[in-house]
Amino acid sequence: MILYPAIDLKGGQCVRLLRGEMDAATVYNDDPAAQARAFGDAGCAWVHVVDLDGAFAGRPVNGDAVRAILAAVDVPVQLGGGIRDRAGIEAWLAAGVARVVLGTVALRDPALVIAACRAHPGRIAVGIDARDGKVAVEGWAETAEITALDLALKFEDAGVAAVVFTDIDRDGALQGPNLAATAALARRLSTPVIASGGVASLDDLKAIAGLAGDGVAGAIVGRALYDGRVDAAEAARVLAEAA
Repeated sequence: MILYPAIDLKGGQCVRLLRGEMDAATVYNDDPAAQARAFGDAGCAWVHVVDLDGAFAGRPVNGDAVRAILAAVDVPVQLGGGIRDRAGIEAWLAAGVARVVLGTVALRDPALVIAACRAHPGRIAVGIDARDGKVAVEGWAETAEITALDLALKFEDAGVAAVVFTDIDRDGALQGPNLAATAALARRLSTPVIASGGVASLDDLKAIAGLAGDGVAGAIVGRALYDGRVDAAEAARVLAEAA
């Protein structure tokens, strides 16, 4: 199982939001590249990057920061936020992003996601962010009627590398991950699921590690790493032992 330390970008800085509210952002580092290096030096095998401004704007906004991160680390980078068309997908993969995470466009244009998966096997993930079980898009500003499971099932045979499942009500709140919802989703899918939202302690990560048999393949951790509640090296080790 893989630890994905999160770097959320707003205004070129590393921030964490509380339950997806852009006006509730806490700045943790004004040098995203240095933060990425720190995660790599701690032994993290991946870095998870989100262009928060891009998610709201519908187009990449923090491109300079993303490129600085790519230049700073040797570990693969997973990127989401504001990538809504084939040109954007192609551009970021060509720039060195290992895996693109498609969220809003997965709901709006599933055919585009399927085509991208065929063109780039293993390099496309689907991000499904849920509020009360329903999918939220456009930087979590809109909630659709479709459930997280129903959306995920649209891509079961597409060759998606992973489904990144975020419980918005837990994100940044340090209240523990939604283990039940994550496990329930993973059990219904053949696609690996990456858990996101709510991790506050090493015990939370151990609980996620216990879901490996259900199909959970990794965990994204943000605020708990920045607050010092969880040590990145120890977190990576705990999850690696669950593989």
